[in-house]
Amino acid sequence: MKSNETESVLTASPAEDTKPHQKQLRPWSSLAFRDYTMLWLSGMGMLVAMQLRLFTSTQWLYDETGSAAQLGILGAIQFVQMPVAIYGGLLADIINRKKLMVFTQAVSFLSMLLLTLAAMNDILAPWMIFTITGVTGIVNMLGNSARPAMLPRVIPRSHTTNGVTFQTASFQVGQIVAPLLFGLLFTQFGVTATFFVGTIFAGVSMLAPAMIKASGAPDPDTIAQSKVAAIREGAVFVKKHPILPGLYLLDVGVTVVSFYRMLFPLFASGLYGMGAEGTALLGSANAFGGVGGSMLVFFTEKIRHKGRIVLGATMVYAVGLIAFGLNPIFWVGLVIVALLGATDSVGMTMRQAIVQLTTPDRLIGRASSAHSFAAMTANNIGQMEVAFVSVAIGAGATMVLGGFVGIAVVAIIWVAVPGVRRYEYIEAPSGAALDDNDMVRDDDLRNLK
Repeated sequence: MKSNETESVLTASPAEDTKPHQKQLRPWSSLAFRDYTMLWLSGMGMLVAMQLRLFTSTQWLYDETGSAAQLGILGAIQFVQMPVAIYGGLLADIINRKKLMVFTQAVSFLSMLLLTLAAMNDILAPWMIFTITGVTGIVNMLGNSARPAMLPRVIPRSHTTNGVTFQTASFQVGQIVAPLLFGLLFTQFGVTATFFVGTIFAGVSMLAPAMIKASGAPDPDTIAQSKVAAIREGAVFVKKHPILPGLYLLDVGVTVVSFYRMLFPLFASGLYGMGAEGTALLGSANAFGGVGGSMLVFFTEKIRHKGRIVLGATMVYAVGLIAFGLNPIFWVGLVIVALLGATDSVGMTMRQAIVQLTTPDRLIGRASSAHSFAAMTANNIGQMEVAFVSVAIGAGATMVLGGFVGIAVVAIIWVAVPGVRRYEYIEAPSGAALDDNDMVRDDDLRNLK
């Protein structure tokens, strides 16, 4: 890593000068910054709009066709969008980040509006669902990296972990509330009203970035490069970084053998002999555990060893997988699934925070897209792997196997990528300047290798 790049990460962001003075960070402290609030509103609006679109599209498609194959096609359309994420990271570093968010969310807004009008006029058809799912998915992938890339410009460095954690926790709450909102709207008012409410949220997501005062302009040096050179620069940065490759490999190595969230029907039946009610309860327990895990991160701001938090959370997650696979009692299974959600959330939140803390502003888009690509690839491969292995050896044995593999992966990363376990950072209280003992310097990062 270049010395000037490292130094740029370790100095306070422009927002530092305007931060409010208070003695201790609270979970909502980041909302004191207007630009951060606008960025958060955009993300929350996008999440709810996307959830309403996907749930409504899936339910309407199945009600109209009665075909599970149609739902499979819908899933396949979403799967092929993943490679676009890498190019989206490049766009976040070479295009005005605010304009990129406005443009991509404008496409989502118009798409939701078209679905609303089609449903209102009773001309909604499966091909419209497939087309809009594909188009909005690709466009959102192009813009997804702009939001984390904008974070260092709307919040001081001392609030980075707080801001990432608040986003993660509130988005997880949104993932709980959005399906409930869908159920209420769809059952009481129908498909048109549900799409219309989604359109309103998409409109909020489109307008909020335009209200951010901080600059979204890209780095001039990055613009001067060719796109191929810029992508290569991002790849080289991630490859040579003393921490990020280990974090990404840790996520991929564990997830591909343990991804369970989309397979709760399989586990409800295979482990506990239950149907839809078991699936619903497992899903709810996992979601609430995820929120609890995100909230737990708020209390880690004084812990220097951020990398060890990730490794520790992942180790507990792996042990939880073994317990989940061996446990025959349903209510105990709910507790274990909540623990899995909590530890997974802690690891995910800290990984995102470390990406923000150790990446120069002009490279954050590309580094964030690499993280997203690794996570999405692991989720999709993991879903297929866990499903196929469960058919062969059973759901419980699959989780036990995944747990032991996860323990091995954590041990390998601990030894092979020492930068992860050595990484230290402590956030100064709001209103206090970081001194030499409170930040990781250029020499420190080089010593992590």
